[in-house]
Amino acid sequence: MEDRGDSARNHTDRVQVTIKEQTATSAGATPEVSLAAVNEAGRLNGLGRRQYPLAAGTFTVSDVFGSRGGGHLGVDMAASDGTPIYAAADGLVVAAGPASGFGEWVIIDSLDESGRRYSTVYGHMWSNGVFVRTGDVVRMGQHIANVGNNGQSTGAHLHFEVVPGGRLTGGSQVDPIAWLGGASLPAPGAAVYCENGFGTAGGNLATGKVPAELEIWYRRAGSLCPEISASLLAAQGQAESGFRRGLTSPAGAQGLAQFLPGTARSLAPDGQPYVIDADGNGSASVWDDGDAIIGQGRYMCTIAATVKGWMQEGKVSGDLTALTIAAYNAGEGAVLASGGMPSQYAAHFSETRPYVARILAAEASFRSVTSGGRFIPDAAADLGPQIAEAGREWIGTPYVFGGGGTSGPTNGGFDAAGFTTAAVFSASGGTITLPNTAEQQWERGAEVELIKAKAGDLVFGTFGPRGPATVGIYLGNGKMLHAESDRGVAEVPLLNGMKARRIGQ
Repeated sequence: MEDRGDSARNHTDRVQVTIKEQTATSAGATPEVSLAAVNEAGRLNGLGRRQYPLAAGTFTVSDVFGSRGGGHLGVDMAASDGTPIYAAADGLVVAAGPASGFGEWVIIDSLDESGRRYSTVYGHMWSNGVFVRTGDVVRMGQHIANVGNNGQSTGAHLHFEVVPGGRLTGGSQVDPIAWLGGASLPAPGAAVYCENGFGTAGGNLATGKVPAELEIWYRRAGSLCPEISASLLAAQGQAESGFRRGLTSPAGAQGLAQFLPGTARSLAPDGQPYVIDADGNGSASVWDDGDAIIGQGRYMCTIAATVKGWMQEGKVSGDLTALTIAAYNAGEGAVLASGGMPSQYAAHFSETRPYVARILAAEASFRSVTSGGRFIPDAAADLGPQIAEAGREWIGTPYVFGGGGTSGPTNGGFDAAGFTTAAVFSASGGTITLPNTAEQQWERGAEVELIKAKAGDLVFGTFGPRGPATVGIYLGNGKMLHAESDRGVAEVPLLNGMKARRIGQ
């Protein structure tokens, strides 16, 4: 093959096989595609596949779609200079090289599931950090470039756009976070911004639960990282300020999110202050709705990442969400010093712990169980089959002792009772909340003979003096869905001596 001038550009002339644990950058078990089956928009067998352009854990969202007065038409993903960038979809490279404001960019044209053209755009790379050229056919997950800090850039990051209709053929940008979360691209002529963020963490906020002018900001802030949802931020906002503007606490905390001035100005991992000019009015201020709420999300995401790292190192234990909320109130150092929920001072018991409990209790009231891009319940249909259907969506989720609840997995997984709680809550549209243990769940609903059990009934086993020790979801034919300690949520045979109860009766 021809020499492209340097080793970096010749990189794509090699065949590289990497064996590693599957991540967002790995195509995984995907269908085989034929490079001959490429049309003018880069379609490869019409697969419609997608993935994040940066690997999980290598970036933070430093600016959101629609900021700067609506002029920011992508999402900025801050990462270290040289971080690998991967093709977000199968497609055809239609531009690769210098671009005004972008330094170097790459544009890949693809076709969506309905056969319509769209582009993914990657910007701010260095000239020696682009490994494809115009005319190349690329596959999802292919290493196409490295993160740079070129052009109109104030720190190493990837500017990423999704453009239905094509970036070079008259298309209009949409919020990439919604698309990456699984949302379909709009048809020609349709609105190009998915305001509710369906399929993303930002989309789980129920409509009408916060002041209307704040709703879009909570949705955007709730899309910054998977650990922090819009409903959680809204519950926290209610606890902090009651959604009232202009407040200053006795301790000097200011605005909707009650930021201390020093915290608002301190630098996030992306090198920018936590409170940025998200609304594009020319200044970053804790008194502006968008700046405060996006800052709240940025800070909470940073705390969650820090606490998660401590948990992985064995330095702290507990529920990630609860510890993140506690750190927002008492400081991350209080969580680390206590090895979990703050417990060193009187204020940790009189203020921090009630603060955490209040937010966790309120979060479900702000959450729409139908907008997460997962199972959508039908109020007119029988509950039982819907419990089984909702449960199936979590097959393969890891087992985590004490994990799970109405919001789905916690700390990355479920235990048996946490799994059934999540499935029943989802299937019932948020109307049925089960207790946290199998023993307590045994007291709900009505017992039915196992021989008469139907799909979606709960099945209980390992009975002791206090009741059952485990619970699963009956599927029929002697099978159940169960959070197994060695394999996570799986379809397995019933245990000997199990009994069944029907929820909703």
